[in-house]
Amino acid sequence: MSTEHDPIVVVGLAVEAPGGIETPADYWRALSRSQELTGPFPRDREWPIDQLLALHHVDGWAKVCDSGGFLDGATEFDPMFFGVTPREAMSMDPQQRVGMRVAWRALENAGINPGALDGDEVGCYMGASVTEYGPPAAAVTEHSGYRVTGTALGAVAGRISHGFGLIGPSVTVDTACASSLTALHMAANAIRNDECDWALAGAVCVMGSPAAFFEFSKNNALAADGRCRSYAEDATGTLWGEGAGVLVLERESRALALGHHIYGRVLATRVNHNGKGAPLAVPSADAQQRLIEKTIAAAGISPDQVGLIEGHGTGTPVGDPLELKALARAYGSPERETTPLLGSVKSNIGHAQAASGMLGLIKVLLCGANGQIAPTLFADNPTTAVDWDATSLRLATELTPWEPVDGYRYGAVSSFGVAGTNAHAILAMPVLEDTHA
Repeated sequence: MSTEHDPIVVVGLAVEAPGGIETPADYWRALSRSQELTGPFPRDREWPIDQLLALHHVDGWAKVCDSGGFLDGATEFDPMFFGVTPREAMSMDPQQRVGMRVAWRALENAGINPGALDGDEVGCYMGASVTEYGPPAAAVTEHSGYRVTGTALGAVAGRISHGFGLIGPSVTVDTACASSLTALHMAANAIRNDECDWALAGAVCVMGSPAAFFEFSKNNALAADGRCRSYAEDATGTLWGEGAGVLVLERESRALALGHHIYGRVLATRVNHNGKGAPLAVPSADAQQRLIEKTIAAAGISPDQVGLIEGHGTGTPVGDPLELKALARAYGSPERETTPLLGSVKSNIGHAQAASGMLGLIKVLLCGANGQIAPTLFADNPTTAVDWDATSLRLATELTPWEPVDGYRYGAVSSFGVAGTNAHAILAMPVLEDTHA
């Protein structure tokens, strides 16, 4: 167990995911039942879908399937509820809107009244990336005057702090697909350093345009069949998705004093970079291994205690084998007595980019709360780029009981971003009869 005297704990959580998922209970039900939550492109966003689906007719471009992990309610928002005028709301990046409502639900999940926080020393750390929403600011439109705050990345966290009256640190973090765990890392450290009494840590991704599909079509890195087959032999590329997740963090002593439900301890988080060498977007197994080993050391546990690893698992033929190499070195010693199960929620919902790590982390928390490891889809045909016989790692192919170790279930979450940032977190979930999930 971590040697930290008063560890940071998760006391509230909320999630919004593809397939109409709006509650942790919905999320767990879908994951435990191996549901595929992806679907066709949304037809209410004025996207050039005909052009997208015809890109493979252009020389050098790959096929784009009519598929992705899209939020059902991305275009829905009640501005007056959050004190925003309808005109300003139209100019707001939907990531701001979704972030606000998921943060509200996380506070309610923790038993905290979101409307009674005005002036509280609460931090807000949100992972998010630019996804191209709305017309250009350098034009005369009906949205002019609100484009600065409407498209500012810093406003993803700023809207939450402003709307709820939080006066602690307010930071939007963009380390690409590592943004979620980077936000968690910063929020936990802010509490430890007494920069705030407690904090929200989360991430959101809503695609304001289909730019990511255009980019990866040109790079020939999209899934040819419209499915994200994490760690599978027949994986051909990734599938873009959306989602949001927010955690409520505080010190364990505060949680116990206030009677808050504890989902888990944040034993350790670490962030690093690949450095020089391969091209910027290419992952580094060595950098990931160094990061994981440092996180394990900081957590104060043995790697043998970790029973569930929620990997990045983008389904790309380059990224997955490199990640598996690092995970096998750090967690997969053939001598260990237990078999850690590995998976990725991207197989269910697609790659939610900046929010992907948070959706994976919430999956781990819910697995811990329910005492079962949710399966990863398409895991019955694991990649042959890894010698599975030489490691104790195994893919989670079915709903599996998760046995605790000394009263805790230990899980790890791994993420890496296209700009070279890697992030890792280790959690400890207490065994409790009532999960409140």
